[in-house]
Amino acid sequence: MDDYLFDANVRGCRVVLEKTHYLEIFNYSDPSFNTSEDHPLTPDEFENFLERRGAFEPPKLRNGVQLLDGMRLVVQRNAEHNDTFSPNYISLTHEQYKSMVRKLHLPFRAVEGGSLVGPAFWCEYDQDENDPHLQIIFRKSDVRKKGKTRGWEIMLSYSFNTAITTGFVKGTASSDINEALTHLMSCHNEVGHPMLLPIIILSHDLLKTDIRQRDARDWLRRLENAITMRREIDEKEEYTDFDVDTINRDLVECHSQVLWKRPQAYQEIVKEMKAAMDKFKNGVRLEKNTQKMKALQSSMGSRLEFYRVKLTGQEHYIHTTLERLHIQRQALYNIITQKESKLNLEMAAQQRRLAHASKRDSTAMKTLSLLGAIFLPGTFLSSVFSMTFFNFNVRKSTNPLPSLLSFNYKRQTQKLIITIFPLAENAEVSQELWIYFVITIPLTLAIVGTWWALDRRREKRYAVEDLDIEQGIERMETEILAIMRKKTMNKASTWGSGAKSLSAASKTHHHSLFHPSEKL
Repeated sequence: MDDYLFDANVRGCRVVLEKTHYLEIFNYSDPSFNTSEDHPLTPDEFENFLERRGAFEPPKLRNGVQLLDGMRLVVQRNAEHNDTFSPNYISLTHEQYKSMVRKLHLPFRAVEGGSLVGPAFWCEYDQDENDPHLQIIFRKSDVRKKGKTRGWEIMLSYSFNTAITTGFVKGTASSDINEALTHLMSCHNEVGHPMLLPIIILSHDLLKTDIRQRDARDWLRRLENAITMRREIDEKEEYTDFDVDTINRDLVECHSQVLWKRPQAYQEIVKEMKAAMDKFKNGVRLEKNTQKMKALQSSMGSRLEFYRVKLTGQEHYIHTTLERLHIQRQALYNIITQKESKLNLEMAAQQRRLAHASKRDSTAMKTLSLLGAIFLPGTFLSSVFSMTFFNFNVRKSTNPLPSLLSFNYKRQTQKLIITIFPLAENAEVSQELWIYFVITIPLTLAIVGTWWALDRRREKRYAVEDLDIEQGIERMETEILAIMRKKTMNKASTWGSGAKSLSAASKTHHHSLFHPSEKL
């Protein structure tokens, strides 16, 4: 079944070729024969490396010198193709891949893990009773980032008969494979343990996790200062401007950083590695289980236990950070809601101002209508006195034009005007016309002045009402914001801010409530 699935899965994979190297480390009873080599591997030499022939043939040893242990790896560091870690992709030709897996006794099911995301570790014995092997798969990959897949992968097989570990290692430039292989070559005397390379890779993978979590907690403190005024940072680290969009984006980024390499996944890796260590210990031959190997086994087990404790503490640390981020997000949502309420208040105030303006315009129009309908003094007085002040039936005057027009026209002009205006010949202006103006002008001024005085009083009253509206909006906004901040600071006090910080915050709220003109 395994052979059929392996062949079928390999045939279904697409090929993307990467630069290939080989790494060989051998330890002998005579240290002068020890070798550690890392060189490019060309396609024409690929099969020679797998079968250890030609340039890769084992050296001839003198009598008494024995091979103790070793490691032989096909390495593809700095893999560059965009799909090198995509599902159903391999970085060797189909024939090379199948030949490598079979001749190096690598696990067949490794090709089935191409779609895994995140860290994964697997270890088990093979089914060969004559030449038993301990097979290991350790990989970590992720989806595309900026158009490229990323990750690393190792397949190992340890022969209990020869104590030689064979395998295939691949990683992108963003992984820690280069550093891990350099570390491995510096520890060439310990390659007799098949778990050496996996633990080295795990160590490099976890190296930066603590720093990232500390940076995230520092970022969280600055966000707490911006949102809930928690004073636990230096003044130069504070946000210079409270921009809701910026704060919300930083909350999301900080949350993402906290979730980077979650310890729960690596705790499972440590657990599986401990089980693999036990499998190696139970299967290793007595002649290979030297005092040096026992010390190495104990040292690696102690390191795994250290990582377990470290990851447990990190899990609690991350849980606290996530809870505090959740509280800050809720506080930010409250502030956003408060801003929306403020906007609604401003809209209501504008509508109220419009209503008052309409009311004032209506009052003014009503006043003008009233004046036009009743108190037009000129029209009123003209109606009363018109029949007594003007007389159009007086006798004919010798020269009426000078009296009517107050100009001394020539005779020809008089004839022309009389021709055009025949009634002017018999018209005469009363000597009491001045009474009309004496009564009309003062009465008009009195009525207009009274209306103007009343309108000024109304304008002053309207201005006071507008000021009350503005102050009412500011008071309402201040009270809402003070209550919100007070509630968030009550939450902050449960985090252990201390009585001093809480007292300072209370004084700030008390001062804000009695000084509405100041911004909180």
